[in-house]
Order: sequence, then structure tokens, then C-alpha cells
Amino acid sequence: MSPLVYAALLGYALGGLPFSVWFGWLQRKNLLQEGSGNPGAINAFRVLGPVSGVMVLVLDVFKGAATVFYGSILAGFWGGLLGGLAAIFGHLCSPWLLCRGGKGIAVSLGVWLAINPFAVLVVAFAWLGAWLASRDAYKSFAVAALTIAPAVWALTRSSDLTLAGLLTSALLMLRHWRYLVS
Repeated sequence: MSPLVYAALLGYALGGLPFSVWFGWLQRKNLLQEGSGNPGAINAFRVLGPVSGVMVLVLDVFKGAATVFYGSILAGFWGGLLGGLAAIFGHLCSPWLLCRGGKGIAVSLGVWLAINPFAVLVVAFAWLGAWLASRDAYKSFAVAALTIAPAVWALTRSSDLTLAGLLTSALLMLRHWRYLVS
């Protein structure tokens, strides 16, 4: 099998690790049924408290960055990109939760911190501007998701990285589109 396939499979498997659900089990709570029912860091923060919520956030960011790192070890530049994108998809459609998943923000943050931290800074400013205008965190995440590819292009002029940014935006919009149109 190709090293790229291994990078993608590893990214998908790691990206799908449901840390929030596991932290919920430790507190005898089911995040798939409590709060918003979303197995992500924000729901973990709301249902399990700030300590568990921050730990889930850190672990989700870490798993995103780790997939880029391990993907690049397995298959170079393309392995890192593919591993990172597969991790985002794995978080959205976790193999461990029968294709249920979170919204992908923390994992995407980790992926792009590993690929280009300056792009993350630009996207963070876009999120902040959208949040100040709307006071809606989810709508702000949707706006920020749409700024990934333009930020990457402006900073790198790399068509490969910009394509990865577009794919990241597309994946994130699977969970965030409704916030833009509401």
C-alpha cells in the first residue's frame, strides 16, 4: 500500500478519536445526549466543565497537528497535508462513533498550526471580526472557515496549500453552513 494511503488512514483514525466522549464517560455523562449532543470541545466545556473542556480542546488541537507530523514522516509534504485533511474528516465523521462527530474547529486549528501558523493568525482575526459584528461564535467560525484559503494564498502563493485550505473550508462548511444562512 502507498505511504499516502497510510498517512490518510492514520489521519482519519487519529482525527476520529472522541476525546470529549471519553472525558464524559469518566464523569458518567453522555455528550452524545447531553448539552447540544455534539461530541466536541465546546459541548464538553458546557457539560463537563472548564477543566475537561480545555483538556478536550488541547487534545483535539494536538491530534490535528500530530496527523500532519506523522503524515509527513510517512509520505512527505503530501502525506502531511493528506493526513491533516483526513483528521478533520475523521473528527467530523468519527469511525469510533459510527460517523458522528464534532464541528472540526479544534482539529483544523491543530492541522493549520502545523502547516502554517501565520494563516491561523489571519483566520483568528477574521473570527474575531465576525464575532464582534455578530456576537455569534458559530457564525464567526463559519466566516473564519471561509477565510482559510484566501489567507493561505495571501501568505504563501502556494496552489497546493491553497487547495488544502479550500478542502478544509469545504469540510468545515459541512457543519457550519447553516450558521451563515440563519
